[in-house]
Amino acid sequence: MGVGSSLDDDGHPARAAADNPTEAPDEHIASAFAAGLDWALAEAFRRWAPLVHTIALRSLGHAADADDVTQQVFVQAWRSRGSYDAAIRPLPAWLTGVTRHAIADRMAMRARERNLALRLVRLAAPSVESVDVADAVYVGHLLDQLPQPRRGILELAYLGHHTHAEVAARTGLPLGTVKSHIRRGLADLRSHLEATDEPS
Repeated sequence: MGVGSSLDDDGHPARAAADNPTEAPDEHIASAFAAGLDWALAEAFRRWAPLVHTIALRSLGHAADADDVTQQVFVQAWRSRGSYDAAIRPLPAWLTGVTRHAIADRMAMRARERNLALRLVRLAAPSVESVDVADAVYVGHLLDQLPQPRRGILELAYLGHHTHAEVAARTGLPLGTVKSHIRRGLADLRSHLEATDEPS
């Protein structure tokens, strides 16, 4: 009897598919995923992570962001699997919907980071027209709180107006490490600024 027709003692194809998940039909993986079987998450990731990654990469245009979104999608999908009904929607289609939401969230985060980057650039040459003095002082204070080398990297990139490659050359760090520090540093600053920008 093939995998597609195999059943366990209770008549559940999803659990029977655990014996050979790579050959199980998509609908069996979907049923097992909805049932919360751990092996189904691993198999769903193996089958559909490339689809999620491709959608994210086409929308975001950045491999690191696509990697992050792919991980986020499967974590979120697993946490919210109780809302998934395998009888109504194929799992790849449902994962695509989760991916669209994750991409929208990442784009919104990018917009916030661009705003923060602009505030940092303005901090380098403040003027009455370009930046509020109090804002410049506060952003500068937050920047001072970051640990090294993250603070120095952000200062080179935004206050010194150096490209990521130039920062890497100046610090002797790999380009990927520089980019990671910049992204994480902006995220740290953004979280502090959002907390203070919220209306009381």
